[in-house]
Amino acid sequence: ETEKIPVMRGQWFIDGTWQPLEEEESNLIEQEHLNCFKGQQLQESFDMEISKPVDGKEAIHSLKLSRNHVDWHSVDEVYLYSDATTSKIARTVTQKLGFSKASSSGTRLHRGYVEEATLEDKPPQTSHIVFVVHGIGQKMDQGRIIKNTAMMRDTARKVEEKYFSNLATHVEFLPVEWRSKLTLAGDTVDSITPDKVRGLRDMLNSSAMDIMYYTSPLYRDELVKGLQQELNRLYSLFCSRNPEFEEKGGKVSIVSHSLGCVITYDIMTGWNPVRLYEQLLQKEEEELEESWMSYEERRLLEELYVTKQRLREIEERLHELKASTISKPPVLKFKVENFFCMGSPLAVFLALRGIRPGTSGSQDHILPRTICNRLLNIFHPTDPVAYRLEPLILKHYSNISPVQIHWYNTANPLPYEHMKPSFLNPSKEATSAPDSESASAAPSPTTSPVMVRRHYGESITNIGKASILGAASIGKGLGGMLFSRFGRSSATPQTMETGKDGPEGDEKKATTVGTPPLPHSSSGFLEPTGE
Repeated sequence: ETEKIPVMRGQWFIDGTWQPLEEEESNLIEQEHLNCFKGQQLQESFDMEISKPVDGKEAIHSLKLSRNHVDWHSVDEVYLYSDATTSKIARTVTQKLGFSKASSSGTRLHRGYVEEATLEDKPPQTSHIVFVVHGIGQKMDQGRIIKNTAMMRDTARKVEEKYFSNLATHVEFLPVEWRSKLTLAGDTVDSITPDKVRGLRDMLNSSAMDIMYYTSPLYRDELVKGLQQELNRLYSLFCSRNPEFEEKGGKVSIVSHSLGCVITYDIMTGWNPVRLYEQLLQKEEEELEESWMSYEERRLLEELYVTKQRLREIEERLHELKASTISKPPVLKFKVENFFCMGSPLAVFLALRGIRPGTSGSQDHILPRTICNRLLNIFHPTDPVAYRLEPLILKHYSNISPVQIHWYNTANPLPYEHMKPSFLNPSKEATSAPDSESASAAPSPTTSPVMVRRHYGESITNIGKASILGAASIGKGLGGMLFSRFGRSSATPQTMETGKDGPEGDEKKATTVGTPPLPHSSSGFLEPTGE
């Protein structure tokens, strides 16, 4: 959508500046050069600096162009001359004074660039791709996900070069912009929006309205299909341009933000509200069978039950017949290795769908490992849209503080597996923490926080086998967005923003973290035996 930048293949370059000639002229010179000199031996050295003057050498070949002409004095001594009237006069004068045509007004051309290409001079083979999926609010700024992904990619590159240069893996980040192609309700919502406080209303229509669309039975499928098709389209496109990616076992991960986490989750698991409704109906039927009723009621109910059973059998047979003729493609064309949720309301959606804490310490009742190998939940402590996932895996994690992710430039960070989980004290409010403690606990805001890519085999925080992370400074979410646009109170806590200059972000760009730490209980830490 942005301005188009032409890309051209340089063949003939101007001496000194090493700027390429215009493509049209370059192609004509190349064609003439090959016609006359193909098969002739060039000098061995690629040293362009040592060039013998062509004074006294006659041109062995010449080519007339529209505004210029080219003289060949030898296979690798080529000069370009302007045919403008002023240039011709200047050339005549200098030649009468005893200067050669080439040294007085010619521009030397080189076939090929100043630096010789090598076989090793190419980007490393991508072994892992990460799709970055946006959440709500993309309608307000459609290019934002592309800018944010570029920032994430650049920052990850610098971290990769500094700390993981010995690893053979190369990760590519690809933005997934799924919202702009959807029509949804068109301009109907805008037409019913009152004019008062229009700025706030338009912002809510462009952001929070996406959540209402997703809970609507009419538009939910459109959102799901929009993201699903875009993920599959990008994956197919990437594989067509990188044919070795699948052959060499390339892996795919997804980073989703806000509502994007919920839609991505539903695509991976195939969750559908219709299925949930059918389960509820079945439950009601079972409850009815247990209750007291008259003979006539029971007879009618049995008849209804037999009819429904017959209907299900017919539907299944029809489905089997269709399945035998049409092989249904998988929902996603790839298996997800890691699913990173950022500022995600997924946990509250799961809770409202009836998901309750497990007892095994495994993530399988939330997201089976057959679908996705690892699930990670990253959030900022003050993001009002973000919820924790750990208590849905084991209930007692609601009383354990989330793990603070290290800043990427932390010197000698304590490994996550060596951190002792600390208790949260439900009886105390977080705001009661003393200021001195708050100041000492807050990380130094000199550079931008990022989540660094770690070795994929490395465990970060183990809850059984599920990897869950908390409290990263990633995004402000809807609440932060509202505060930044409409807030006037100086007491509003400010969250860390990702600096525009990547890891070497300017000190001025980072704001202070005004979030007091979560208080510890009198016992301080869990016993080492506690998982």
